[in-house]
Formats: sequence, structure tokens, C-alpha cells
Amino acid sequence: MGPLPKRKISRRHKRNRRAHHALSQAHLVRCEECDEYKPAHRVCPHCGTYRGRMVIEIEED
Repeated sequence: MGPLPKRKISRRHKRNRRAHHALSQAHLVRCEECDEYKPAHRVCPHCGTYRGRMVIEIEED
């Protein structure tokens, strides 16, 4: 038989432990080409450019 908890973990201790588990907000910057918001250090999903160069073709509907 393996080790078992000696005492019940109270709501306070459980919530204090989980206080650091919150998700952080995504860091968005403006694209230099189309001026839309995009994730930093990623290809722009709106125009397909990265650091001033066309990387992927975006289909216009």
C-alpha cells in the first residue's frame, strides 16, 4: 500500500497553491504592414508577412 495523505487539504490551502495557475494575457503587437494586432514574433494571420517579408499567401474570400 502506497503513502496516503495524513490530513484533508482545506479549501484555503488548495486555493493558495493554485493562486499561481492563472493564465497570462496574450502579448499582442501591431503588424507593420496591415496595422492589425498579431502575436509577437509570429507571422501576421491577416496579411501573411513576418519582419517585412511575405511568408505565406493569405486567401481573400
